[in-house]
Amino acid sequence: MPARPIELKGRPLAGGQLPAVCAPLVGRTRSALLAEAAAVAAKAPDLIEWRVDFFEGIADTPAVVQLAGELRQAAGGIPILFTRRSRREGGEPIPLDEPQVLALYCAVCASGSVDAVDYEAANDPALLAELREAAHRHGLALFLSFHDVNGTPPLGELVQRFEQAEKLGADVAKVAVMPRSERDVLVLLEATLQASQKLRVPVVSMSMAGLGALTRVCGGAFGSALTFAVGGAPSAPGQLPIEDVRAGLALLRRAAG
Repeated sequence: MPARPIELKGRPLAGGQLPAVCAPLVGRTRSALLAEAAAVAAKAPDLIEWRVDFFEGIADTPAVVQLAGELRQAAGGIPILFTRRSRREGGEPIPLDEPQVLALYCAVCASGSVDAVDYEAANDPALLAELREAAHRHGLALFLSFHDVNGTPPLGELVQRFEQAEKLGADVAKVAVMPRSERDVLVLLEATLQASQKLRVPVVSMSMAGLGALTRVCGGAFGSALTFAVGGAPSAPGQLPIEDVRAGLALLRRAAG
């Protein structure tokens, strides 16, 4: 089975090329986020991710919903992925418990200001099911993700993480891990290749930090449908500037004919 591109509202990102390029927004204030969104949009990524765990006003749901609409305008038609990364999977500390996070997600889903949401597959199954229903009711894609910020699990476990996301109803299955050796990077790429050939949904993967940086350019060759690149500021270790990622992807595509 060939690797699948990510589709949002019936349109494949990057015209179906793998990988599409996503740039994160990590501003802590409204003004910082709007300025960051304008600067990132000017670099024309295929997708913009709002990492809302960085936003200092995350506990004010109406403010988050309003800002999502403003970011939609600033993005100039580029689709938006809404993400709260938990602290256990590498995110920022926030003053919300998980049911409150779910309520925030559902409000943003209903706002019509984003195209997809990312939620961690390890969350409570009942909360996850509620978000899946809300996302799909409003026509949004659901990314279910797993991040290991301390190491790289064995090959079989990584493949199972991709498969679990699909079983839980993900539209996109994402795995990100921290390498401790060059071999860990190979393990992540092999798991990506296996999952992209087995699953019916697109897969996204990356090996983080400097050791894993090459996966952010070559991951598409192994089936990863999305890579994350810096438009303003990084949201995870090892992210490369969007200009460098695009140059690397262009070189690989020319070499592949």
